[in-house]
Amino acid sequence: MKVYVIHENPDWYAPLGAAFDDAGVPHEQWLAGDGVLDLGAEPPPGVFWSRMSASAHTRGHPHAKDLTRGMLCWLESRGRRVVNGRRVLEFEMSKMDQLTALRAAGFDVPQTVAVAGLAELAAAARKLPVPFISKHNQGGKGLGVGLFASHDEFDEYLASPGYRAPADGITLLQEYLRAADPFITRVELVGGEFIYAITADTGRGGFELCPADACAVGQAPGPGLFALRDGFDHPVIGRYTDFARGHGIEIAGFEFIETVDGRLVTYDVNTTTNYNAGVEAAAPRSALRAVAGFLGGLLASQTEHDDPGRHRPGEHGSGEHGSGEHGSGEGVG
Repeated sequence: MKVYVIHENPDWYAPLGAAFDDAGVPHEQWLAGDGVLDLGAEPPPGVFWSRMSASAHTRGHPHAKDLTRGMLCWLESRGRRVVNGRRVLEFEMSKMDQLTALRAAGFDVPQTVAVAGLAELAAAARKLPVPFISKHNQGGKGLGVGLFASHDEFDEYLASPGYRAPADGITLLQEYLRAADPFITRVELVGGEFIYAITADTGRGGFELCPADACAVGQAPGPGLFALRDGFDHPVIGRYTDFARGHGIEIAGFEFIETVDGRLVTYDVNTTTNYNAGVEAAAPRSALRAVAGFLGGLLASQTEHDDPGRHRPGEHGSGEHGSGEHGSGEGVG
């Protein structure tokens, strides 16, 4: 038995794989960019962690999200233990879902207008004061996010060659939130527990704030965009853990901005959160080790349930992720 990580971007996997290896947790990637899934087959035993990203289409994997939707339904219908399962995937794929659920739970979220298609975008934007933000409903890494100082500027953008249509056809128009200080905060949760909070420098990083080391390739030299928010202790942590528990979100990063007028506005729930090496080195507790421990514990419970005489992961596990009996690591099964 092993932990299967369902995703499409192996560039992000090395730190996770190393953490699993260090903890003695056997693991394997299921790359869902393309592949074949036999719906009549029995899934292998183990624990399955969905890390499918909303930005998969930007890496040449336009079918990965829908394939993962079907995979998670298949796994859950066969009684497999899935972390961040089918319903959680929809939070990752739709900021509309996130904002609607956050607002219903009493969080302050940005004023947002959702627009399907292109025809009504210019008129809908005039419902918001300037400046305002435009973003893709299904996005990631801040891709497709723009700040517009006037409605005419937005009209020009829509008519320009630089306009990029959202993958799902839905554009979100949002109020522009003026930060009291030039950073946003991300609260990392693993297994329902707060691990740490980080800051991301919006003054230098703009909207494209991916903490993974693979995302830093090509960045200008100098201090990193991400830092540990040391000693962060705020009631919003408990509210995030309650929200995550209520929606079955087991591993995630919640992002908020503190505004000049004293608001704490939550604008994103990232269920495929990556961890920054610099932050990991500075933090009193490693999120990567927490992930490996959490998933390893679930795997141990599954192993004990299926075969009480077997050793638990970490006792004699190699942590290697080879081809295995049920998957090559190149496809989905």
